Amino acid sequence: MFGLFKKKTEADKLQEEYAKLMKDAFDLSKTNRTKSDEKTAEAEEVLKKIEELKN
Repeated sequence: MFGLFKKKTEADKLQEEYAKLMKDAFDLSKTNRTKSDEKTAEAEEVLKKIEELKN
């Protein structure tokens, strides 16, 4: 019950951003490959930030 209002950590926020970027990249892959690749690259940068936080 108390977990409902738990503050999100920086890693949680980055994980959500990563998931959103990957979804956008997947959606764009059907119509615009270049933009899809750009979103994937953005997602990879977010993933690197997540890894840095874990270390």
